[in-house]
Amino acid sequence: MSTATEYILDIDNIVKEFPGVRALDKAQLKVRPGTVHALMGENGAGKSTMMKCLFGIYIEDEGTIRLNGEQVRFDNPKQALENGVSMVHQELNQVLKRSVMENIWLGRFPMKRGFVDSRKMYEDTKKIFEQLNIDVDPKVLIGKLSVSQRQMVEIAKAVSYDAKVLILDEPTSSLTAQEVRHLFRIINQLKEQGYGIVYISHKMEEILEISDDVTIMRDGRWIATEPASELTMDRIIQLMVGRDLGHLFPPRDNVPGEVSLQLKNLTAKYQPSIKDVSLDIRKGEVLGIAGLVGSRRTELLECIFGTATLESGEIYKDGKLIQNRNSREAIKNGFALVTEERRATGIFPIADIRFNTVIANIGGYTNKFGFVNSSTTESDTQRMIDAMQIKTPTQKTQIRSLSGGNQQKVIIGRWLLTDADVYLFDEPTRGIDVGAKYEIYQLILDLAKRGKTVVVVSSEMMELIGITDRIAVMSNGYLAGVEDTDKLTQEEIMRLSALHL
Repeated sequence: MSTATEYILDIDNIVKEFPGVRALDKAQLKVRPGTVHALMGENGAGKSTMMKCLFGIYIEDEGTIRLNGEQVRFDNPKQALENGVSMVHQELNQVLKRSVMENIWLGRFPMKRGFVDSRKMYEDTKKIFEQLNIDVDPKVLIGKLSVSQRQMVEIAKAVSYDAKVLILDEPTSSLTAQEVRHLFRIINQLKEQGYGIVYISHKMEEILEISDDVTIMRDGRWIATEPASELTMDRIIQLMVGRDLGHLFPPRDNVPGEVSLQLKNLTAKYQPSIKDVSLDIRKGEVLGIAGLVGSRRTELLECIFGTATLESGEIYKDGKLIQNRNSREAIKNGFALVTEERRATGIFPIADIRFNTVIANIGGYTNKFGFVNSSTTESDTQRMIDAMQIKTPTQKTQIRSLSGGNQQKVIIGRWLLTDADVYLFDEPTRGIDVGAKYEIYQLILDLAKRGKTVVVVSSEMMELIGITDRIAVMSNGYLAGVEDTDKLTQEEIMRLSALHL
């Protein structure tokens, strides 16, 4: 039987309760040195809560945490960092107006005669970058870097603490395939140096490629830990959701009808953006928008919804020329937009579930004196919670305390209450587990079955192939082609994506 000292990290039977919910229920995680240990589970399974207990953001109510066999309990992240535990968060928290090296050594600048020793800071940063094969100028402003470069800087910062346990939370959610390969090379380097790496991701292909061991959680509990080499995608899904989904996608039984939305020669005012895009989209149809990073897929949705300004072109809805000059006009004209960055542009984080659910339709709950009918907002919010199986203790819970998948369901519920005619989804399942993905796919298909017009932007080709009727491919702002999904292959989508590069 293994002893605790065989593990660089041993989390055993920890419990964490919040008002109305037991987020962790005797959960466990045992990480061997020199390995990548994937931590998987549906949104709300307790993965983030467990890591926050390890990192000193939360204090566990019961259980023990050991590093190299020594029991620890950190009161704050500073203590965790000083004891060799570092975490790279999915949402990067950096000082964009300061240099790369200042971000790495923030709060612990090297000093010389009472002044910051910039030369030593530069040399120490270069040394770490060379070790990790990171090609970034330490003196450049971090705000000028790409998301992938900023993520590499965060990993370098973790290494600078001489950490031996490194937590990576959804590290590839914003990376291209080439950037993912570079990240994996760095992870393998750290592995060879004896790091214990906890890798949190919903991307099962990556998990099976990069991981040595996989721990799966469900409803705050430990379910299984197995060698990655012995797992399949189907087995992981079954362990995560507690049931066999059968298929990754619901059956497509919507029937597209007549054309309801016409885009004629749309060109955005501010460049680089979309150029001369024309599309006919039908009622009851799910149209996918594919394309590489920089193809301007998001900009197309923003031009339709009025959050980006058109220089030329026309939008017709049910044969009538309309103008969406801002989001208010778009909502009035029957449009809904679920944005890609839900934390930045989707939710009101410190507001509760009810406010976030009803805000887009607040005029419908307000009488002529300006008073909101609270009983109606309460009943409609509850209807959305029940319909979409949103996991929340109460309607008055702050939305930021929910998992990513449940936040996304609240946002979709918000737009369902507006009873829009056209639904625009930008990366609707980004950072969401396979079980919640299936439920959101079903919601999208249900909208199409009700005769709504649905447009879905996604970076995941299998997702587009699984839920759409047609796929339009964007390339550098141009519409490169549109075809029935059943007639498209991934290779053809990639060929069209590169057409205007």
